Amino acid sequence: MLTMIFQEDAGVDNKILIKKYPNRRLYNTETSSYITVKDVAELIKSGCRVEVRDVDNGEDVTALVLTQIIMDKAKNNQGLLPVSLLHLVIQFGESHLHEFFEKYLEKTMESYLVYRKTMDDQVNAYLDMGMDFSNLAEKTLKDMESLNIFSETLKRYGMRK
Repeated sequence: MLTMIFQEDAGVDNKILIKKYPNRRLYNTETSSYITVKDVAELIKSGCRVEVRDVDNGEDVTALVLTQIIMDKAKNNQGLLPVSLLHLVIQFGESHLHEFFEKYLEKTMESYLVYRKTMDDQVNAYLDMGMDFSNLAEKTLKDMESLNIFSETLKRYGMRK
């Protein structure tokens, strides 16, 4: 998934054209077969980019199909976005949030994915080397014990958490 983000930026064309017919059917032009919205979600999860075009007028309806995927997940109690964020999207609408989502949120997600992969790779490298984390855990617990002085002091003076 992470490599697909960078491949797209590097100009690698992995976009699949999907045609949307009036009867709500979706047609994958790469496999020459009809697919479902769930199939589109699976394509995206596998790292493909999709472009969905309305057959009648050629309009790009990709955003509508992707939004439908997110809505379907929300129906199954797998909501992707917190309710507070959805309120903001409705309240401020496209005018204020479109630029934020397009520029900043996407870059933030990319940075997070790079960071997460780097950390996963680092931990796996340590585990492969047979690094013993017990000393690190022991030191952390000792450091935490020194913080107990503060909690004891707060208890003495009646200032509880």
